[in-house]
Amino acid sequence: MSTLTKPSEFVRRSLRLAVATSAICVAGVAVMSAQAPAAPAQGQVTAPLVDFNAYVPASTPFAVASDSSSSSADTPTEASIVTVDPLHLSAMQYGGRQRYGKPRYRGGNTNPDGSNKWMFYAGAGLAQPSGNTWKYFTPSWAFQVGGGRQFSRHFAVPIEFDYDHFGLSKQTISNQSFIYTGDDYNAADNGIDASMHVWSFSVDPTFTLLGGTDKDGLGAYVLANVGFYHKVTDFTAPQLEEYCDYYYGCQPIEVQGIFDHYTSNAPGFGGGLGFTYKISHFSGERLYAEARYIFVDNSQRTGYTVTEAQNGVIYTGNNFFPANSNRTTYFPIKFGIRF
Repeated sequence: MSTLTKPSEFVRRSLRLAVATSAICVAGVAVMSAQAPAAPAQGQVTAPLVDFNAYVPASTPFAVASDSSSSSADTPTEASIVTVDPLHLSAMQYGGRQRYGKPRYRGGNTNPDGSNKWMFYAGAGLAQPSGNTWKYFTPSWAFQVGGGRQFSRHFAVPIEFDYDHFGLSKQTISNQSFIYTGDDYNAADNGIDASMHVWSFSVDPTFTLLGGTDKDGLGAYVLANVGFYHKVTDFTAPQLEEYCDYYYGCQPIEVQGIFDHYTSNAPGFGGGLGFTYKISHFSGERLYAEARYIFVDNSQRTGYTVTEAQNGVIYTGNNFFPANSNRTTYFPIKFGIRF
């Protein structure tokens, strides 16, 4: 019968060294396996890692200092900071945050709100006398042109020229015929005719209530005006004038000529309401229609009236139509285009 003997000291040391070496090798393999990236599945494409340090400078707000304990003099090529890019700003290749200045508009001819600094318009229509003016004159044609400074989409101050033409009523012409001829014949038999007109220069502050933007089709505005008004009344009658041409020589012809003329200058005031319609979405022109009330503060002058003529009053003056100096009121109604 054999008996087991105790191993020697040399054998025991050799076994302990082998076990320790095996344990160290197994632990190293486990650590390496944990740090290695997982292999992509079949058909899967992995995106390359982006080094944000290549895009974001160290002075950006997203750069933070690294732990000083991880730096070492033995690794001089290692970066001394670690950058963080949570908003992915480094992907924008603009060299950092983009800066914006004050907004720029279409040029020196526009206001800060985009409207043109200058506005122009032209229109035509009729003039309707009112009040005491209606007793002597009848409606007729009229036109206007204007232009001036536009300070915003809603406010402009143009300067305007208006020409408002009127006829004279049949009764007025008949009365004047009696004054001039002293008989009871009709004015038509005497060939007497007459017309009146008012031309003016005025300043017209205009406020746009709605329709001030390019997107608005319909618009409305109010205005006031103050200016200089020149009122003229002309009386005409048939006159003989000499007319000459190459084939027939000179011969007398009958024309309607002015034989009596009256003027009156005065300040005038008024106000009105207008509507606009934009022609198209791609143009800045607008059609407009407006109505105003005009008051001209003429100074009344004395003269010779039909009543005095019928009563045989002797008149030595030269004002046979004092109604021209009466205060003048009328409604101009005009249609046109604005630029």
